[in-house]
Amino acid sequence: MVRITTSTICGTDLHILKGDLPLVAEGRVLGHEAIGVVEEVGAGVSEFKVGDKVIVSCVTACLKCDFCKKSMYSHCRKGGWILGYLIDGTQAEYVRIPHADGSLYKFPSDANDEDMLMLSDILPTGFECGVLNGEVKPGDTIAIVGAGPIGLAVLLTAQFYSPAAIIMIDLDDKRLTVAKSFGATTLINSSNGDAAEQVMKLTNGAGVDAAIEAVGVPATFDICQAIVAVGGRIANVGVHGKPVELHLEKLWDRNIALTTRLVDTAATPMLLKVVSSGKLQPAKLVTHRFDMNEILKAYETFGNAAKEGALKVVLTNKAV
Repeated sequence: MVRITTSTICGTDLHILKGDLPLVAEGRVLGHEAIGVVEEVGAGVSEFKVGDKVIVSCVTACLKCDFCKKSMYSHCRKGGWILGYLIDGTQAEYVRIPHADGSLYKFPSDANDEDMLMLSDILPTGFECGVLNGEVKPGDTIAIVGAGPIGLAVLLTAQFYSPAAIIMIDLDDKRLTVAKSFGATTLINSSNGDAAEQVMKLTNGAGVDAAIEAVGVPATFDICQAIVAVGGRIANVGVHGKPVELHLEKLWDRNIALTTRLVDTAATPMLLKVVSSGKLQPAKLVTHRFDMNEILKAYETFGNAAKEGALKVVLTNKAV
């Protein structure tokens, strides 16, 4: 049992509220990201004790099943992504964490709460589903479609591999400005519908080596299909609640790869080291802060991100 001190809202929580994930039961406590303190431990827990400050992983891992043994923790037979989805989540005072030894990380003694909170989900998701699946390499030209929190996490971690050009595509000029400050080399506002044409012009008709979809709607997936180069990769990160059309009539002979993934959090220990070193500072993704009892206001702010200029919102539990 973990007493929650800090939590946040994910874009996936908004997808749940829109009905895109029908397995979520009415009345479910949402949230799958948090910092907290261990209050009680079960007999099967050996790595954590009462009083330990911990990072709650968005993925629950038993560490014993066939998927866990392949580091595919998102599909753990006894866990996976269940917090705030199939069991009550972290936007609460307390949360029960099954298989805690594989589902929590010890909080470094001198770390910043907001930096560490971004390791619950957003950083490993951007890195694994976008950067690793997109096979970003030195010298690549890549495009990230969507400059929300996940797209920006892709942007931050893609720079581990020194791509030559990072094209950021979004409808919101405010988010594009943030992306520029985070290292994007080219910004494209897609509001007039010609983003793909602009990318092809920028690349002299070649397209991009990796097109990373970070929204989860048909329009952004279509952009990725239109801009991927011969031999390139489309890495889907977004949560899709509606069908998309795969244009195989245009892509069948272009030697591309298309990947999908639910974050496994296998990269979290490495990312924890990088963040702890100060070389990556994901807390700069945080724009708004609320007390947990202001959660409805926090959701309203996050749900109107363009109007409010919101990226990640942080919820602090002052009552516990």
